[in-house]
Amino acid sequence: MRKKSVHPFQSTDNDVKKEVNTENLMTNLSNSYASDLLPSKDDKDLTKCFLLQVVNILLHYIEKTFDVKSKILDFHHPHQLLEGHPRYFNQLSSGLDVIGLAGEWLTATANTNMFTYEIAPVFTVMETILLKKMCEIIGWGETEADGIFSPGGSISNLYGILVARYKQYPEIRTKGMRALPCIVLFVSEQGHYSVKKAAAILGIGTDNVIEVKCDERGKMIPAELEKNVLQAKRKGQTPFCVTATAGSTVFGAFDPLHNIADICEMHKLWMHVDAAWGGGLLLSRDHSYKLSGIERANSVTWNPHKLMGVPLQCSAILIREKGLLGACNQMGAGYLFQPDKLYNVDFDTGDKAIQCGRHVDIFKLWLMWKARGTYGFEAQINRYMELAKYFYKVLKKKDNFKLVFDAEPEFTNVCFWYFPPRLKHIPKGFERDQELQKIAPKIKAQMIEEGTAMISYQPCGDKVNFFRMVFSNPATRQRDVDYLIDEIQRLGKDL
Repeated sequence: MRKKSVHPFQSTDNDVKKEVNTENLMTNLSNSYASDLLPSKDDKDLTKCFLLQVVNILLHYIEKTFDVKSKILDFHHPHQLLEGHPRYFNQLSSGLDVIGLAGEWLTATANTNMFTYEIAPVFTVMETILLKKMCEIIGWGETEADGIFSPGGSISNLYGILVARYKQYPEIRTKGMRALPCIVLFVSEQGHYSVKKAAAILGIGTDNVIEVKCDERGKMIPAELEKNVLQAKRKGQTPFCVTATAGSTVFGAFDPLHNIADICEMHKLWMHVDAAWGGGLLLSRDHSYKLSGIERANSVTWNPHKLMGVPLQCSAILIREKGLLGACNQMGAGYLFQPDKLYNVDFDTGDKAIQCGRHVDIFKLWLMWKARGTYGFEAQINRYMELAKYFYKVLKKKDNFKLVFDAEPEFTNVCFWYFPPRLKHIPKGFERDQELQKIAPKIKAQMIEEGTAMISYQPCGDKVNFFRMVFSNPATRQRDVDYLIDEIQRLGKDL
């Protein structure tokens, strides 16, 4: 058997041809674009060669790490690393999540920490550059804003509320909640649950989170907010913060930010915008108007790991007033944050964070933005919006599907019910709702068991379980949308 078999490391004629082809592709990568890689184009060879080159970089780095003859680091001051960076965002292209994957690999290989410049010099500079860019996109270009990448949108929302409280009551750092009046904050009834969780963690209490009524599309009603603020004051409570939502989890709703900002300014309240889901729309010239007014916010949560497709985790908290984040969180640990280091210690960002150790989340985003450019992200996001519109139009024509909102989707969320034939003729009411409530869970269970598709469902208010389709997968095409509709009908027709 040994004589007849080919040794795993022995080359055959086919192997030699493959190696030659691979070498050619390797040399031609400099002429390739991120949009040439999977899943944008079905070029498996090019994608393989790209990832192999990344692996070679990693192996070289690992070898150098264990080579005692090499320098422990090649030190550059922050201002030296910053040279050349201003043109970074103008190198426009498009790309896909395989670039983010490469960034994650490289980050894991470096295995460093984000609390000081000296151990993560390039990454801390990248974070500074990209945070500045994101603040400019929000509309804070005239101010020197601040921010930090956090472990997710929930923690970013926590930061927003934490800084809001500190701005109003800086004594909270030393004296604690006993020094404060009964403070309350406001969020829409469709807002993310992390706002209540933040209130519980910060000692504010979930009872002091006041939920504001929304309209039929899930948007906060400004008149209701105003009413709630005045009611709280009459009760002797002290309002300090409003969390608006730009892209709600279920309906994909955008709160009227200008109206909310007017109320916040009138009552001197901090305005935080949870744009974890919807923030990516700021990159689309066709759809950024849906976040009009976000530039008036005091703080913003934005998750590139959602609409922009950056691999988990990648979330930013952005604060309009520079210095607050550090003043709120700094403890000045002498063994990490010495003021007399040889470089500009403003790049030691660890004292702005709740954490000490902090994962490098910036590099994959930097690499993807480098590969795609802003217009590349825009094209991808616009395609998601077109898919949502297509899905809506197809469902609208089908008798056995009913949309939760009979209007074009505002975002990539499309909410709908499927009606099996037996339910179509039952009059609307309690009996039909009881049966309809069971349909989405049963269809999803069969999908998961067969491994054909995965789509979420949930009830909301007086609406029984409905499906929620969300477009954020770069590999999704119209044929996948058509397949999903057929699959729901196949699995549900006999229920």
